[in-house]
Amino acid sequence: MKVQGTTKSVVVEPTPADLAARVADRFLTRLQARTRNGRIAHVCLTGGSMGGAVLAAAADDPRSADIDWSLVHFWWGDERFVERDDPDRNSLQSRRALIDRIPVPVENVHEVAAPSDGLTLDQAAAAYAAELARFPSAHGEWPSFAVCFLGVGPDGHIASLFPDRPEVTVTDAAALPVRDSPKPPPERVTLTRPVLNSAKRVWLVLTGADKASALGLALAGASYASVPAAGAKGRRRTVFFVDEAAAAEVSPELIDRDY
Repeated sequence: MKVQGTTKSVVVEPTPADLAARVADRFLTRLQARTRNGRIAHVCLTGGSMGGAVLAAAADDPRSADIDWSLVHFWWGDERFVERDDPDRNSLQSRRALIDRIPVPVENVHEVAAPSDGLTLDQAAAAYAAELARFPSAHGEWPSFAVCFLGVGPDGHIASLFPDRPEVTVTDAAALPVRDSPKPPPERVTLTRPVLNSAKRVWLVLTGADKASALGLALAGASYASVPAAGAKGRRRTVFFVDEAAAAEVSPELIDRDY
């Protein structure tokens, strides 16, 4: 279906493992197409079990050895403001699943500061915005991601943009501090909707029956202020990659069987 100039698709796989493999395959295909002629690919990652599963599946795929990882830059849609070795840290999970297993230059991995770096939460958000601004695009003072991965919570949140909170409506900043997060840990740094939605492709990956309602609301065009996932849209393509349990409320005509 077409929504506000971008194509929204739903891709369904039977199980989370099948889904991770499918998304990893599409991810490597996009990276190969982007870097084949020497073009840089900025990628925005997400945390969560499926975020890690997709990256691990990509690392295990033999095609990962054919990608020029020096042309790939990694970012995160949000980060928990905890130490770099804390299990809650999104970047730690991404490193273990993929980044530490590929020859990507250190300077291509753009992490949010940790408390031990000597920055406050506000300073960490400002520093991340400044790092983004080193790679401006035609769409703002931030890179335009070739792919932006997003998880979706049962409440419909994406990154650390939670329902009915002020962060979800901010459009004049690239990165924001988040305090008293409804989901622990309480302090986080998140990218804003303009940065996420400047991506060429936004891929939302979600599994489980507890996500079915949020998926249904997002596809039905709910208010993004109340269901942030409803406001996620890539400039070229928006894809909801889901397992059968999460797809329980999706109309069959919305499912893309060819993507």
